[in-house]
Order: sequence, then C-alpha cells, then structure tokens
Amino acid sequence: MTSMFVFLLFTYLLAAIPFGVVITTLYGDDRDIRGSGSKNIGVTNVARVYSWSLAIPVLFLDVGKGFFPVLLGWWMFPQGGALWLGCVALVAFLAHCFPVYLEFRGGKGVATGGGAMLALTPFPTLVALGIWVTVLAATGRSSVASLLSALSLMGLTWYFEPQMLPLVVVLGIGVAYTHAANIARLMRGEEEQVMRPVRWGRKTAGAPSGLQVLEEGPGGAVGAIFWKESVVDPLEEAGIVDEGEE
Repeated sequence: MTSMFVFLLFTYLLAAIPFGVVITTLYGDDRDIRGSGSKNIGVTNVARVYSWSLAIPVLFLDVGKGFFPVLLGWWMFPQGGALWLGCVALVAFLAHCFPVYLEFRGGKGVATGGGAMLALTPFPTLVALGIWVTVLAATGRSSVASLLSALSLMGLTWYFEPQMLPLVVVLGIGVAYTHAANIARLMRGEEEQVMRPVRWGRKTAGAPSGLQVLEEGPGGAVGAIFWKESVVDPLEEAGIVDEGEE
C-alpha cells in the first residue's frame, strides 16, 4: 500500500512538469506563455503564441506524462486492477491541471488525460482523437474539438470498455471544468478560432494554400490556416471546358 502511494506521488510530480513552460523558455523568446495568448500552458496556446514547431514537442510530452505512468503502474502493480490504473490516470490528469511547480495553475488536461486513456483504452481513444481532429478542422476551435471528443469518448468507452466508464466520466467532467471559460465564450459567440476551418474543394484563383500564419498585432501568431491543395485542370484554367456528349 505504501509503495502504491509513493508511485502516485511520483506520478503527480512527473505529470505536473509544465512542458509548455519548459519548452518555450528553452527554445522560445522572452515572452512568458503564461502571460501571452490565452495564458494557458497547453499545446494550443504554445501554437498560438509561438509555432507548431514548439507545440508538437509539448504535445508529445504532455501525452507521454499521462501514458507512461499508467503503463508503469500496470507493470509494477498488476494486482491493482482497473481501479488502481484509474487512480494513476486521474492523478496524472490532476497534476497537469494543478501543478505544484506553478502554484497549482496549469493546463486543461486534454493531452495528458488523453495519453492516460490511450494506455487504458487504445481503440476508443484513437477514435476520439479522430473526432478531435475532424472537429478542429471543421470549426477551427480547439475547445469545441476537446469537449466533443471527451463526450464521444464516454460513449465509446461505454460500448467497448465499460469497466473504464466511471474514470472517463470523471475525466470528462474535469475537462468541462477546465474549459468553463471557453464554454462561456462559446455561449456568447466570442470564442476565437485557433486556425481557419479547412476548405475542401477546388482552389480558386488567388486563394492561399499550404500553411500560413495569422497575425494579431504585437501579440504574434494566433493560429494556422490549412487549405486543401487541389490540382487545377490546365484546360479549365485556359477557359476550355468540355461540355460532354449531347
């Protein structure tokens, strides 16, 4: 029992490491991520304030600090069962949201909670990840993607891994709590996009393509615009259109 408690303490201290702050301090500029953009230490704000080249390492590290403690907890204490692993996952999530290193003011827990669930319920979590990507691409709002993917994970877990449903419900409530301000802005119609929604279809003349960065005055980049590349028919571009057979 004591060794389990020590392991939970280890999990907390590991998952509480604010990689968003660490990475941007080491490789960013003089701006403090906690005072820029949305003032959050998570992946989305790192991408908004700095770039995706810094946000992607933060993403993998935040996912990892939820994923690996669960695997290690299963390897060290196989007798603990689902309840024990659920406790490890919950501690990792709470550690990211309330890190002792930052006076208990952390991130929103989506990446770390997702990493923990990836270790516990791989298939439902990967499907929920696909939903997150799809919603983000369609709406451009990370908060909407996070909330809908958390909700979908509850249904997927209920169907595929029902023994883990109580944990997923608790994590879902936690995600809703950490997104309370986002929910309020969504209800007021004031939630900002972190990227332009993907435009699917033929590219029009003069339309931008590839990866671009939006600027928000002195605050710097606020997101990225992704446009689907499409091949333009040279005959159509020259004004020669095949009307087809009569």
